[in-house]
This record gives sequence, structure tokens and C-alpha cells, in this order.
Amino acid sequence: MSEGAGAGSGPQRAVRRMLPRSRTEAHRASTPLELFFDLCFVVAVAQAGSQLAHALAAGHPGKAISGYAVVFFAVWWAWMNFTWFASAYDTDDVAYRLATLVQITGALILAAGVPRLFNGQWVVGVLGYVVMRLAMVTQWLRAAGSCTGAQRTVALRYAQGIAFVQVCWVLLLFLPHWLRGPLFPLLVLAELSVPVLAERDEQTTWHPEHIAERYGLFTLIVLGESVSAATVAVQSALDEHEALRGLLPIAVGGLLICFSAWWIYFARPVHGFLRSNRQAFAWGYGHYLVLSSAAAMGAGLEVAVEHAVGQAHISGRASASVVTVPTAVYLFTVWVLHARHTKRGVAQALLPAAAAVVLLCTLIGGSAAVLTTGLVCAGTVTLGVVLQYTTSLEDAPDPEG
Repeated sequence: MSEGAGAGSGPQRAVRRMLPRSRTEAHRASTPLELFFDLCFVVAVAQAGSQLAHALAAGHPGKAISGYAVVFFAVWWAWMNFTWFASAYDTDDVAYRLATLVQITGALILAAGVPRLFNGQWVVGVLGYVVMRLAMVTQWLRAAGSCTGAQRTVALRYAQGIAFVQVCWVLLLFLPHWLRGPLFPLLVLAELSVPVLAERDEQTTWHPEHIAERYGLFTLIVLGESVSAATVAVQSALDEHEALRGLLPIAVGGLLICFSAWWIYFARPVHGFLRSNRQAFAWGYGHYLVLSSAAAMGAGLEVAVEHAVGQAHISGRASASVVTVPTAVYLFTVWVLHARHTKRGVAQALLPAAAAVVLLCTLIGGSAAVLTTGLVCAGTVTLGVVLQYTTSLEDAPDPEG
């Protein structure tokens, strides 16, 4: 085993050589630092969801969706870059831990700036984002200093690409507000292009099982945050209005949606599909929709609660759509990234069909739409389990044959 592959074991060293870890390393699991990293990042996710809910309930969908898309991209992209880097180079020494804690600090600065970002004030948010990304530059430079050959080239490309884009983000703050909107997608595209360009000749040694576990854990935390947000909303409404009859369908439907979302995501392991950068990049980038829709479901449930007690200034169908749309996006995206690779026959079309039915639930409107959506999700899971069980029986060898 290389010196850089023994992270988390033995006496803590101040600095190790940051060498690529083996892709076939056995029993590769998330470290306590990675779990702490996730928990701190979900603070920014919670802030984004809260602001999304407030803007939607106030009847400002344009501001809500654009602000949420910007904030969630910043959180997701910084989290994703750290995750793939850690999978390939985690040394768990003092220097690595300190750099990671700096990234966490940047995430907390970003979280503090989320309300301002929704109002078009970018300074605090960009500052937090740049702190996270520059800490990542130092990690890549350290890897470049330890590696040789193609891996050194990859590390230097990452460091240079990330640093260049951060300079562009800072320069964006000095431009007029009317220019920031059109330039934002270009800088997002530049960020997304860095890994593709850096690894065009050589792959980093990310670990498929480790990556699948990391994404799964972050999805769990985001779903948990959605449950928490919905619970707090119901509790606040009960304290002020005691409208149990109107809130019960939302509570039941919300739990069914979240439980089903967990079941569907973890129905089958996906690490066997992650064999190359082409597959892994599409899978990893696609999780922007998985994670953002999972967090948006919690925000939607908050809005549904506010509408049920007369606090949201939107129609019944609009209050239903803020739950049904992210739920449908989640179901369809998980099908694209996971289920379609492992299902066959009728089961292949189950999630897309469920997503379409969930969108139709919007027409019901109000709390009944949330309950119906939850029942559709639960029914999808039930039917999926039955189909899986039936298929396994058909594939089983005949004991008398």
C-alpha cells in the first residue's frame, strides 16, 4: 500500500505524501471528517431550502427558483469536488484536515450569505464560495507536489482551472448587476468544464464504492433535512392554529414521499455502473437534480403547510406544485441515473410513469395533492418490490430441473 493510502490508521502525521489511492482498495468507507463535512454543508442546504420556501409562499416563483438554483449549485459543486478529490487523495493528516476545515468555513460563510443571494446581493456568498474553492486549489497543488507524470499534470490542471474561475467570480462582483445574470451561466459552464479538461488524458484514482457511498450519505442527509423542515413547519402551524385536520394529509403525504425517496434511491447498489469517467461524470453531474429536488421537497412541504393555515399568498394548485414538481424531478432523475441500468420489462418504465402521475396530482390542489403524491410514491415502491420479487422467482433455477 502506498504511503498516501493509509488514511485514518496509525499515529496522526502532520504531513504525508499525497499519492493516489488504489481504486481496488478494500473496505473503503467514508471517514469521520467526510461525515462532518457533509453535516456542515447541509447547513447551507437548509438555508437555501428555507429561503426557497419563503419566496414561494410569498408568490415570487422567479426569484425563488433562480436564487435556489444559484445557491444550490455553489453548495453542490464545492461538495462534489471535495468528494471526488478525497476519494483519490485523502491522506487524513493534519494538513489535509486543516484544508478541509477551511472549506467547511467557506460553506458556513456561504450559508450566512444565502438570504442576501436571494435578494441579488452576491458579495458574502461569493466570498464563501471562493474560500471553499481556493482551499481546494491548495489540495490539488499539494497532490501535484507529491505525484509525478500524468497524475501531476492532472493535479496542476485542476489547480490552475479552479484558480482561474475563482478570479472570474471575484471580478463578477465589480460588474453591473444587469451583467451578472448573463455571465453566471458562463462561469458555471467553466466550473463544470474543469474536471473534464483536467482528466481528458488521465483519470484520477477515485474509488467507485467510496463515491457511491458518499453520494448516498449526502442524499440521506438532504432527505433528513427535508423531513426536519416539514416537521418544524407542522409544529409551528399547530402551535399557532391547531389546524390538525388540514395538516394531517400533508404530514402523512410528506412522510410517504420522503420514505419512498429513500427506498427508491437505495433500491440497488450503483457502484458497479461507475467504471469510467464518462459514466461517472454524467452520474455525478446528474446528482445536482437529485439533491436539489430532494431539498426542494422539504421546502415545498413547508409551503403546503403555510397554505393550509392561510399564510401563503398562492393558489391551491400552486401550493401543490411546489411539492409535486420536485418529487417528479427526483423520481425521473433517479430513474435516469440508477434504475434504468438495473431494471427490465415493466419495471423499466415504473419511475417515469410515477413521475408523470405525480405531476397530474398538481391538478387536485391543496393538502389533498400532497397526500395523493405520497400515496403514488408509496404505491410505486410497493409495485417495484412486487416486480423485483416476481423477477427473482422467475430467474431462480428450477429445483426439479
